[in-house]
Amino acid sequence: MMNKRHVLKAVLVAALGGFAALGASAQSDYPNRPIKLVVPFPAGGTSDVLGRLMADEMGKVLKQSIVVENIGGAGGIVGTERALKMPADGYTLIQTGVGQSAVAHGLDPKLKYNSLTDFVHLTQVNSGPNLLVVHPSTPFKTVKDIVDYAKKNPGKLDYGFTHAASGHMAMELFKQTTGIFLTGIPYRGGGPLLNDLLAGTVPMIFINQDAALPHIKAGKILAIAISSLQRNPLYPDVPTVAEAGYPGFQSLSWSGISVAKGTPQPIVDKLEAAAVQALQSESLRNRLTSVGFVVPTPGGKAYTAFIKSEIDTWTRVIKTAGIKPE
Repeated sequence: MMNKRHVLKAVLVAALGGFAALGASAQSDYPNRPIKLVVPFPAGGTSDVLGRLMADEMGKVLKQSIVVENIGGAGGIVGTERALKMPADGYTLIQTGVGQSAVAHGLDPKLKYNSLTDFVHLTQVNSGPNLLVVHPSTPFKTVKDIVDYAKKNPGKLDYGFTHAASGHMAMELFKQTTGIFLTGIPYRGGGPLLNDLLAGTVPMIFINQDAALPHIKAGKILAIAISSLQRNPLYPDVPTVAEAGYPGFQSLSWSGISVAKGTPQPIVDKLEAAAVQALQSESLRNRLTSVGFVVPTPGGKAYTAFIKSEIDTWTRVIKTAGIKPE
């Protein structure tokens, strides 16, 4: 009986050793097949473009193709949830970002994932400000003009917004910071909202800097202020909201690359190194900066801390504004 036990124990130890060796081998030759990057938004938008840029550059570093899979829905939540259900083996990367990774926590306390505990964050990819823009027919030229008018005429100045988008969050923060009351007009998408701004139907919005650029250059809208802490090289003459007398005001649109918690650490290390190296690509950096994006401090530690601060900020803003999920 004892001999049988010793034999079974020896077989079990050998089997476990074999599995461990297989696991170590799988990690050492990673990646040995194509990797998937889940972009939780439809193809063609800014998030998709950013995801494909990173997939291309990281693929070059890893010497393996990275294929983008678009899974849109609920402002990035649907794709994020689905990506987290895929094996945590390093063959599924997840594009994280301001909406699905920060704002969503303030909107939905029953969110099915936690952006800090269910992910391992590899690096932030980009950071872009919003611009406070007005139609040229308005009398506003500065933040002070807007604040003074709104305080003298509470509720009589309109703005447009798309629910829970970065521009919506920027305007809520702006209202809370300046202490003004504005009347919001909701839109179902950024396209119709921009069209109505260009037509003068709505006088004012916060908009992503890349979307605003061609219309500002054409003189169709006027940039009043920018929502980053520092001026943007693409808009050197546009002051920050902070410069206008509201220190610390910041509202950014951003994205990054992450994996699910449980991904083996050697693979995480390899992916993080590849992501950081990809961000050094001159062509990628030129593409980002050409439309006003900033390349932030790379790496997982900085990105994780940034996400935490963003969750705290937008949860507070959303709670104060009483914004609910649609």
